[in-house]
Amino acid sequence: MNNDVRKRSPRIESMAGCWPMISALLGGTATMRKAGKTYLPRWPNEEDAFYQNRLSTATLFPAFSRTVEVLSGKPFSRPVTWDEKVVPARIREMFADIDLQGTNLHSFLADICEEAMAYGLCGILVEHPPSNKRISLAEERYRGLRPYFVKVTANSLLDFDSERVNGQETFTMLRFVETVSERDPDNEFVVKSIEQVRVLNPGRWRVYREKPNTTTSTLEWQLHDEGKTSLQKITFVPVYGDKRGFMHGRPPLTELAWLNVEHWQSRSDQQTILHVARVPVLFGKKLGDGPISVGAASAIMAEEDDADLRYVEHSGKAIEAGRTDILDLEEKMRQIGAELLVIKPGHRTVVQTLADNEAGTSALQRMVCDLTDASRLALQYLAEWMGEKDGGHVTIFSDFGATTLAEASADFLVGMHKARALSDETLFNEIQRRGLINSELRWTEEQVRIRSMPPPINDKPVPDPV
Repeated sequence: MNNDVRKRSPRIESMAGCWPMISALLGGTATMRKAGKTYLPRWPNEEDAFYQNRLSTATLFPAFSRTVEVLSGKPFSRPVTWDEKVVPARIREMFADIDLQGTNLHSFLADICEEAMAYGLCGILVEHPPSNKRISLAEERYRGLRPYFVKVTANSLLDFDSERVNGQETFTMLRFVETVSERDPDNEFVVKSIEQVRVLNPGRWRVYREKPNTTTSTLEWQLHDEGKTSLQKITFVPVYGDKRGFMHGRPPLTELAWLNVEHWQSRSDQQTILHVARVPVLFGKKLGDGPISVGAASAIMAEEDDADLRYVEHSGKAIEAGRTDILDLEEKMRQIGAELLVIKPGHRTVVQTLADNEAGTSALQRMVCDLTDASRLALQYLAEWMGEKDGGHVTIFSDFGATTLAEASADFLVGMHKARALSDETLFNEIQRRGLINSELRWTEEQVRIRSMPPPINDKPVPDPV
């Protein structure tokens, strides 16, 4: 069998250029360290031992992963809702375990939103356990044979084909890689993770696995299993971050990811220079050939008139320059993340915006609208699997837009403050700098006002500001 079945097509590869960087940033410090020179280059003539020490002490400021988490969580800060008169009862019963792995519909859609936010593309595959013969509804329920949702990540996509059918772009082929767990037939206590490629066509599915060729004794991808489906269509729904076309999405926070990598590198440089600056170098001149003892209870005598013994220390200018660079990068990253929340001008309220003109929505609200449409189609596929006429629809919270960039970035600052990553005074100064409070207010005076405030209704004492 041709091993091309496991390869990505050029059109998927064209989107995947920044995916390894995004995966590394989402993986945190450990994954970034594992990437080594890919994101933390080795300096010219730098000794390997010194570089390894620098790499092993580098820590990641999780701006990208935190922004993805916060932004994708906003639509799901309130429960996903639906009209029980519209959604069939048999489908509503699945919402508590929509993927047959214990995940409810709210959490599943939240995961889909986070994946699309990070990588720009993912998908919902509506599957049904294979059955060799037609069975009754009662037996189907008894055996747990019902359709369910599967999240198909961007990194698993390999290729697709589509054509225009009745004015709508329709899949004619979908190919992706997945991992399944199987127990070793020779050892009941060993579970193996097996990578396989699934190929879907309307009314047909195939699975390929890597197996040894009996002739050449080399591994190659061979047909492992195949079968037919009762629906003559591919029940896959793409979900986009920044949609650029059918099955073509761009990560909306790509620039933030690049800045986060730059911050990773700059912070490593800052750690290095701080290490050098904190250890002064002892310099001596014309002290003679005798042994020298340095310490609080020691004295050093010299016969030469111009003898000298002193510590040489760093001036600190480069340290301050590095600190300023890091702070500037952090501010830029906050602004890029906040931009997705800013409603474009032209409408006064989110409700009017969504009803009148999509151009007046924020980028995140447009994502939510696309995700809502995708979930509607996925529910319709569920209904078709089960013989229902209509799958209904769900509603995802989208009234979270901000009218200005300052307002949106302030939301991130408050979140950092709640996570104790920002002091009270810094939060006050940053919000004041954005023009959201009076510029004449002073923090020391505001502290006095806070202390003089009456206790809250629950009678719990208000702690003094830090």
